[in-house]
Amino acid sequence: MPCTTLLVGRKASNDNSTMIARTDDGHFDTKKLIVVEPKDQKRKYKSVLSHVEIELPAEPMRYTSCPSVDTKDGIWAATGINEANVGMTATETITSNPRVLAADPLVELRKAKKRGEKEIPGGIGEEDILVLVLPYIRTAREGVLRLAELLEKYGTYESNGIAFNDENEIWWMETIGGHHWMAKRVPDDRVVIMPNQFGMDSFDLDDAFGKKESHMCSADLREFIAENSLDCNQGGRFDPRNVFGSHSDQDHIYNTPRAWYMGRFIAPRAYKWDGADADFTPESDDIPWSFVPERKLAAEDVKYLLSSNYVGTPYNPYLNQDTGVRGKYRSIGINRTGVTAICQIRNGVPDAIKGIEWVCFASTTFDAALPVYTNVRRMPAYLSNVTLDVSSENFYWSSAMIGALADHSYNSCIQHVQRYQSKVMTEGRRIIREYDRRMIGSGDFSLAEKANEELCAMAKEQTTYTLGKVLYEASVTMKNGYNRADN
Repeated sequence: MPCTTLLVGRKASNDNSTMIARTDDGHFDTKKLIVVEPKDQKRKYKSVLSHVEIELPAEPMRYTSCPSVDTKDGIWAATGINEANVGMTATETITSNPRVLAADPLVELRKAKKRGEKEIPGGIGEEDILVLVLPYIRTAREGVLRLAELLEKYGTYESNGIAFNDENEIWWMETIGGHHWMAKRVPDDRVVIMPNQFGMDSFDLDDAFGKKESHMCSADLREFIAENSLDCNQGGRFDPRNVFGSHSDQDHIYNTPRAWYMGRFIAPRAYKWDGADADFTPESDDIPWSFVPERKLAAEDVKYLLSSNYVGTPYNPYLNQDTGVRGKYRSIGINRTGVTAICQIRNGVPDAIKGIEWVCFASTTFDAALPVYTNVRRMPAYLSNVTLDVSSENFYWSSAMIGALADHSYNSCIQHVQRYQSKVMTEGRRIIREYDRRMIGSGDFSLAEKANEELCAMAKEQTTYTLGKVLYEASVTMKNGYNRADN
């Protein structure tokens, strides 16, 4: 899916946590947040889209999941944290090029075309990957290794990027063609930005084929590159983006502008981002994959970046005046997002409460991010009891309604939206801090479920209040409004 990913190393975050975050930008995909218990995890998995069947290990762990409510196309679990405090987001759809795809074709479903002909299943994809991996891994590195084994055995029918984090490390993995892959440990002091393109712009092959401290890849990747004349680099530097990625005109409208906007927020003084002599423009192909942030990032910053529409630039689609380029580039925060989640693994707290998942449903531009504890046996109904029927009784549909109403009355609604977003994050942090103290002091970590209920009660109150505010503002600006004084 056309998503945006942000990865924050522990020394780049304000509280020494690791954070992996992604907007899951589907087609208005209705989402919920649930907990999957080991007894509910299938032992034999079959993909709806590709028909591939995979035997799963016998002892899965409990994990959170953000599946689609409508399962006609599969689970699409999107993001989660397991009971070993490993987070995962899957997947960021990335780009490739014909040279790679011809050398290692994607593994697509081949249906039988006539009687007696056998169907040939496809590989795995975004529909499947989180369910196949997250319940079985105890570190971020193990996530790479398990997914690599699946890719090499079954292949994939699409090009994807996948992130894993534990309390110490973040690993970013990108697929290459149908069966190949490479993965890189995110440096602790860096923030990675990923806007639907092949991302990595450097890679140490010697480490990948040696100690594997910070780099891993397919065992035959060197031969694969050489035999298929894939290396387009000059000067001896190995830039994977030039080898496996794309440089299309469409990238300059859809992808690179998002990297430009996030980069100028993260490192505003290290580079010149505007003007004729800018180091990088919205259409630059060489915007770095990672930056050392000029100030450490908190979850609020991650949410802000993944909500952005080029505010402060002439490209902002909500500007009152036409700048000639207003709305030219694909925004980061868009209308058809199903869920945005920040998987945060904290340091300095007991294992039972290390995992916090910040969840934001529908368009991030207008909706709030709510933190919840993940090492629990169930999620509150406000997050988990979502159906395809529109209802203000759950966070998903209430969020979707706020966004749809506020967008059409942006100038009058945005003040209500910003107050709402700040209130939910402020109160969310306050409740987390309170329950951290209570659980650490008492040793009763079952209080996490009570905390989540309190968090959801707060979110429901604030969301309902804001929905009323934006409904009023949108009603005032309806085209069929009329007053007797109008004539």
